Amino acid sequence: NVTAVLEFRLLGFSSNPHSQILLFTVVLVIYILTVLGNIIIISVVTLEPRLHSPMYKFLKNLSFLEVCYTTTIVPKMLANLLAKKKSISFSGCMAQLYYFIFLGATECYLLAVMAYDRYLAVCEPLHYGVAMTAESYTRLAVGSWVSGVFTGFLPCLMVSRLHFCSYNIIDHFFCDISPLLNISCSDTTVTEAVIFILSLLVLSSCFLLTLVSYVLIILSILKIPSASGKRITFSTCSSHLMVVTIYYGTMISMYVRPTYNLSSELNKAVSVLYTVVTPLLNPVIYSLRNKAFKKALEK
Repeated sequence: NVTAVLEFRLLGFSSNPHSQILLFTVVLVIYILTVLGNIIIISVVTLEPRLHSPMYKFLKNLSFLEVCYTTTIVPKMLANLLAKKKSISFSGCMAQLYYFIFLGATECYLLAVMAYDRYLAVCEPLHYGVAMTAESYTRLAVGSWVSGVFTGFLPCLMVSRLHFCSYNIIDHFFCDISPLLNISCSDTTVTEAVIFILSLLVLSSCFLLTLVSYVLIILSILKIPSASGKRITFSTCSSHLMVVTIYYGTMISMYVRPTYNLSSELNKAVSVLYTVVTPLLNPVIYSLRNKAFKKALEK
């Protein structure tokens, strides 16, 4: 009721039809692989009794989240790559923004919880069974999802109450915070400050917890006398840490800034990493680097 804009136009990427078709094909292939890969992980963990430990249950949560997360952005992006009128309704834009923030925040919480689970397993193996019970897993998993649900409310509410007057062109491929603030004709100072503080609290705290967990894990690995055991464990943890760093690095560079003044093309390029690429890489690296999962997959 506070805006004259009923729909937005998404500029997306290049206006060249040939590049649009090529990009559509690449993104479609990545999206199909992401959905299929994550569904396979969910199915294998569900069907194999030996994978019913907290670690794999967290992985199943992450895979389900990645399917939802990428589906929030990619289908509309694919439709607009082929459509002449690249538009989205105001309510559809706000819904996409909410689910993007909610699922993105939930992923941060889940990655932090998964790192904590691995810390307990590697650094406190004798206490792991007591510390990570079925009840503890349930509390951590449900807590991550519920925290994500509430994290998305405030930013979405504040953006939805801005005035957009008659200018409705979003220089992006989805309804993100930065391009929406750029086209608003309201004073966005308070909104920017609140979103910056919230992003700082969520992203930085989760990244710090995840990083500390993996540092302690690596220090524990260095104490392993066996060279082969040390190499295998370090290889797995380093790949996890690499994916986590890519995800948090791109998210922090986008949202933990007091002003939103990145160039639109750089904004889009960075956004592709955490909306299209990371949902494919995250569960794949967490699962295919694991011998028990590969054996269950073969079975």
